[in-house]
Amino acid sequence: MATATKALTAEQVKERFRAAGKTFTTWAKENGYSRNDVYRVLNGQLKANYGKAHEIAVKLGLKPAVAA
Repeated sequence: MATATKALTAEQVKERFRAAGKTFTTWAKENGYSRNDVYRVLNGQLKANYGKAHEIAVKLGLKPAVAA
């Protein structure tokens, strides 16, 4: 959803979803992730330093994308 160069806070991501009228469950399904993983990343239960959790954080805009 967010492809910003600067990382967003979890509250900013939640507000963007509210404004767009989109649920995290729908977003998770559309992007091939489990709903629980998305919520765990969003709420800080997964640190998202690598792997699937990191991918989720980058796609949500919680972490900046690494330039390749």
